[in-house]
Amino acid sequence: MGEIEVAKGISEYGILIVMAAFFLTLSAATFRWFKSVINNIINNTDKNFKELLNETKNQNIMLAEISEGFRPETLLKTKSISSVFFDLGIEKVCRMIRKVRTENHIADKENTVKKINTLLTNIHDDRNSKFDNYTYRGRKLSSYTSSDWIQWVQDVVVSEVYAESENNGRAYTNVNAVYERIKIDFYHRLTQL
Repeated sequence: MGEIEVAKGISEYGILIVMAAFFLTLSAATFRWFKSVINNIINNTDKNFKELLNETKNQNIMLAEISEGFRPETLLKTKSISSVFFDLGIEKVCRMIRKVRTENHIADKENTVKKINTLLTNIHDDRNSKFDNYTYRGRKLSSYTSSDWIQWVQDVVVSEVYAESENNGRAYTNVNAVYERIKIDFYHRLTQL
């Protein structure tokens, strides 16, 4: 029956019209398929561009942090900021020496040394918490410090507390010297890491 209708259509409308209808139907299906392929390509490209843009932004942030460390003024600013905190540490330690001498029973050396260590650890941790607000080469300044510094200062404090004669001038000079050593170590860490 389908063949008769096709033959009838050909005779009535002509072969060209039937062929045109067939090609239009085929073209419409092909166009829908081609449109879906293009839409998929556009969607995938858009997704890839968004990922690329995010990755580029992350890399730019990292590069900005790294390049910051290579600018001489950044190192100078970092040294200036840290120097203020180290100078404050000198004053705190000198006051601590005077306080430990007068307020503690220093004959109990073991407990006195423990107390000194606790106080110095507090000073060190407090400075690090403030260093956390500043970065250099994309890292917090506290990552450039060392817990060894506590022992360095403790050695000086204990020797001053147990010195035969109290001499605040000598204590200041010795504490200042150990903090200069700490500054040099800190600056060395800034340029090496």
